[in-house]
Amino acid sequence: MVETIIFNAKAATLVGGGPVATADLDEALAHAPVLVAADGGADRAIAANRLPDWVIGDLDSITPATRARIGARVIHDPSQDTTDFQKCLARLDVPLILGLGFLGGRVDHELATLGAMVAHRGAPIVLIGAYDVIVHVPGAMTLRLEAGMRCSLFPMAQVTGVSKGLDWPIAGLTFAPGGRAGTSNRVTAGSVHLAFDGSGMLLILPRRALGALLAALR
Repeated sequence: MVETIIFNAKAATLVGGGPVATADLDEALAHAPVLVAADGGADRAIAANRLPDWVIGDLDSITPATRARIGARVIHDPSQDTTDFQKCLARLDVPLILGLGFLGGRVDHELATLGAMVAHRGAPIVLIGAYDVIVHVPGAMTLRLEAGMRCSLFPMAQVTGVSKGLDWPIAGLTFAPGGRAGTSNRVTAGSVHLAFDGSGMLLILPRRALGALLAALR
């Protein structure tokens, strides 16, 4: 049962236990200043000279020294039915979540995170990695992207949709896990519009598209 909800009118940066570049963390915090760590992500944050406002998880990864340093702002959820990422999502009441340390590490953790992101019905989540940014498309969105930019679509459920501004339009196609995907599509014009008939489509863009993606989500 979720007993503690972290409410903030500002966006949150959520740090996991995977690779986190200090420059990426600093950029994320400029957009989302509330710093939350998923279990061992607290040690990643401290290694980057940032002290988390909150730590949430089953606490099997955080070091004792870091846990003691954060003190009362550590939320222990021992459930083994949810990941630390899911435990954090269940407790964050914020307008936007930027996630670091969830891409580029263990593949099983990465896949679990992507699945949880698609199932989430709260604030938009943007995952930031060394090479990519990923978001679950919220029904429809329009972005300003440079011509020629990679624009990949990867389905986590069966979904259909329409597009404008892509080299290969998606109208009339059915996407599904293990079936058709839309990787390595390209932007043909400055504006890209995507709309889908249901949830389940991940949009994967180059890391440099973070600003454009955040502008579209606002």
